Amino acid sequence: MTTLDGYHGFMTQSQLPRLIPTGTCWCGCGKETAIGAFFTQGHDKIAEAALIAAEFNGSVPQLLHAQGYGPGRSVIHQAVEAGVWEACSERGCWYKGTSQSVRNHQRKYH
Repeated sequence: MTTLDGYHGFMTQSQLPRLIPTGTCWCGCGKETAIGAFFTQGHDKIAEAALIAAEFNGSVPQLLHAQGYGPGRSVIHQAVEAGVWEACSERGCWYKGTSQSVRNHQRKYH
């Protein structure tokens, strides 16, 4: 499987289409969402799991491989390079994630 327009790899925000919440949960459950929300609480993770199940037989390695990631090409490195994740600033620390995730990590471990 390839991504939009056959592109393999991370799409920048400027390459992604602008999506508009519809008032109905995007996981497919049919529930009404809050104004400006795509999902009811927790249903983003349900949608994510269902997508991986439906398209990749529940296999995250298959999902990564289909997008061109794996041991030779780090999806974590790509998220940092794209500016949507950041690295922990503590010397020698491997941790990377969203800004909030990195702050939580630093409070807990540093």
